[in-house]
Amino acid sequence: MSALPLSGIKILDLTRVLAGPLSAQMLGDLGAEVIKIERPGTGDDARAFGPPYLTDPEGRANNNNSFYLCANRNKKSVTVNIAKPEGQAIIRELAKDVDVFMENYKVGDLKRYGLDYETIKAINPGIIYCSVTGFGQTGPYAPRAGYDAILQAMGGLMSVTGHMDGEPGEGPMKVGPSIVDYMTGMNTSIGILSALYHRDANDGQGQHIDVCLFDTVIASLSHWLQIYLVNGKTPPRRGTWGNGGMPAGVFRCTDGELMLVVGNDGQFQRTCAVLGEPELANDPRFLRNNDRVVHGKEIMAIFAGLFLKQPVAYWLEKLEEAGVPSGPINNFEQVFSDPHVQSRGMRVKTQHKFEPELSLIRNALTLSGTPITEYRAPPLLGEHTSEVLGGKLGYDAAKIEQLKQQGII
Repeated sequence: MSALPLSGIKILDLTRVLAGPLSAQMLGDLGAEVIKIERPGTGDDARAFGPPYLTDPEGRANNNNSFYLCANRNKKSVTVNIAKPEGQAIIRELAKDVDVFMENYKVGDLKRYGLDYETIKAINPGIIYCSVTGFGQTGPYAPRAGYDAILQAMGGLMSVTGHMDGEPGEGPMKVGPSIVDYMTGMNTSIGILSALYHRDANDGQGQHIDVCLFDTVIASLSHWLQIYLVNGKTPPRRGTWGNGGMPAGVFRCTDGELMLVVGNDGQFQRTCAVLGEPELANDPRFLRNNDRVVHGKEIMAIFAGLFLKQPVAYWLEKLEEAGVPSGPINNFEQVFSDPHVQSRGMRVKTQHKFEPELSLIRNALTLSGTPITEYRAPPLLGEHTSEVLGGKLGYDAAKIEQLKQQGII
């Protein structure tokens, strides 16, 4: 088996909360050595984002919660107080021998500490320095802090998410998970990988990468935002309706709901047959997908009445036989009970000091030649401080102890 794709790449990770840590985790999954820098005593802000926490075998309160666990596997945790000059010096020493420096501090914060791009570049000219922020390094909003829900609102995502106008509960709605953080993490990884390739192809040229949640959420609106750019009109909220093929949406059955997406005219004809109303496919209002979009409320209402005649399992089986895309509305327990999810191994196990078989979410990449096989548990706060400072910087036990006493590490 070949080494992992990023074996030999070293990353110094000063990011916190979610977007940056998710990216560093992705790169760690792919084989990069990731040294996560945390504040002594409190650590990554995510550690304080509330329960559930793992259970300490000795019953003590701890900071290993789900929010932190989801984004920090395959890393080493080193605690350094970067507000103190001695701590800043440690970061600069570590930065001399890494490929990537990641941070998500407010714009200008790290310059006060001598940890900005220009300073790090001066001691490591080939460094890939990646800054992840809410609003980017430039522009009038650059100094602002940015959290996922704020960017969902400001970037337009909430304006097109939620129940349709005129329906109960109408109005803008936030997407459940921190989806902007996750997408920003992916963009961050793409940017870093691109810069690493450029560096290796261009005589070691490093660069500064500017990734932000605001840019990411706007770009993610893709065809929805393109509608506005073409005709100047913001698409209305569509609830659970789909975004192309029609009819598409959630339909209530006798014992629950299912999601249906009729992607083309052939699928529409077969769906009508499954529902026992094949003549609907010849109705002039519904002949072509464009017709069905125009008459969307009418066809959706007709389908809603037909689906109410049988249970979910009945319809899913018939639609599967007809080759029409559909699926159940699964809760998380049902997701991990699904035989396909199980066959894909989306739940992985790792050994954590507090939990012998800690479950994590598998990295979504499947590589034939360099498969991701190692999922090291998210580290305890400062778990690797002595190992990293001793092994990489040559600090002896006495110096490490002295730094601890001084509150530097």
